Amino acid sequence: MNETTPAAREGNLEAPTRHALDWKNPAFYDQAALDAELERVFHICHGCRRCVSLCQAFPTLFDLVDESATMEVDGVAKSDYAKVVEQCYLCDLCYQTKCPYVPPHPWNVDFPHVMLRAKAAAHKRGETKLAAKVLSSTTAVGKLATIPLVVEAVNAVNHSGVGRKLLEKTLGVDRNARVPTYARQPARKRLKHLDGKANVQVAGRTRGSVAIFATCYCNFSQPEPVEDLAAVLRHNGVAVKLIEREVCCGMPKLELGDLESVEKYKNQNIPVLAAAIRAGWDISATIPSCVLMFKQELPLMFPDDADVQLVKRHIFDPFEYLWLRHQAGLLKTDFPNALGTVAYHAPCHQRVQNIGPKTRDVLALVPGTQIQSIERCSGHDGTYGVKAKTYAFARKIAKPVETRVQQIAPAHFASDCPMAASHIAHGLGDNPPAESPIGLLRKAYGI
Repeated sequence: MNETTPAAREGNLEAPTRHALDWKNPAFYDQAALDAELERVFHICHGCRRCVSLCQAFPTLFDLVDESATMEVDGVAKSDYAKVVEQCYLCDLCYQTKCPYVPPHPWNVDFPHVMLRAKAAAHKRGETKLAAKVLSSTTAVGKLATIPLVVEAVNAVNHSGVGRKLLEKTLGVDRNARVPTYARQPARKRLKHLDGKANVQVAGRTRGSVAIFATCYCNFSQPEPVEDLAAVLRHNGVAVKLIEREVCCGMPKLELGDLESVEKYKNQNIPVLAAAIRAGWDISATIPSCVLMFKQELPLMFPDDADVQLVKRHIFDPFEYLWLRHQAGLLKTDFPNALGTVAYHAPCHQRVQNIGPKTRDVLALVPGTQIQSIERCSGHDGTYGVKAKTYAFARKIAKPVETRVQQIAPAHFASDCPMAASHIAHGLGDNPPAESPIGLLRKAYGI
């Protein structure tokens, strides 16, 4: 080996980096090239197996290898690669927390992105089923389901035995899975009075004015966290309003590989968000997946779009924002109410934002409060946790989290992701019930 040849090494010492997604290149969808890349990545994963406990994708892959004639990846039929792809819900934990071979390592392993590429290729071939398209159309379904009078009927059907059997037969939603209850009054109607007025104080990256992206789930099904976020921000002197208009962030369509729909949603959301930012507003949202979509996924899909990159720099996880305000001495810490022991589940799409445990840190400021963090996947991830084909796997993935909550025996159980929280609480028989961390913080403030 001469002096210019890099030495072979095991794993990374550098922070992981991410390559832009070349999804508009026709070669991205070439099946032969895709199969070759899948085989290359699977071979590396088979030799490592560090990610076996993260989700069902890796056990599925390793079982296929171990049951093949050669007991190597070359013994797995390429037609079976889709079985692995089906189990990946793009949580990104393998990339951010486990894999030692991500870029800048020369092996350049990006497991979630090769899974996304495979999903996109399948979608391009027309393999996405109608039920999946309907379930991922969260804005359209939410608007329809929350029409006055219709909302009562939808909720009644969704919570009846006959209705659940019908839902399973038509849309593939497991009859035992918990489905959301639609709100009679969405968050955007509840908070339309917000005027955005306050004596604004800039602090570091935060400008003291926040436009809230309500999100499909919270807007239509669980408005309370949006109300709580607005109340907590206003209590701390931050100007608050709702973003002028919004549609789905695109994460449900991304998980299907429907990248054209992601672009359609981007083209509706980004101009509005960018205009708000240029007018002096920061952006926040109460669903970690939505924040991640604007922080990471869209910037990787549209690296040359200046407005996408602008939004990336100015969107914040709620507790990330509050912690930055606290560091500047602008967060009120006169909490009259203790919370006791809190079992706090950190959702995957928040963990991979690389902001640190800010929810834990803020809640720990409350006197008489002990935070017990749980950093494992809930197994919900949008539709994965409700589909009949994957519900059993989702329950299996959630079990260690449920067990840990029971061991803690907390006064409160909360997760930043309301879908994850509901999924875990369902497995616990709602003992304890799910709460939101921002709701707990509001409770500690007594507002």
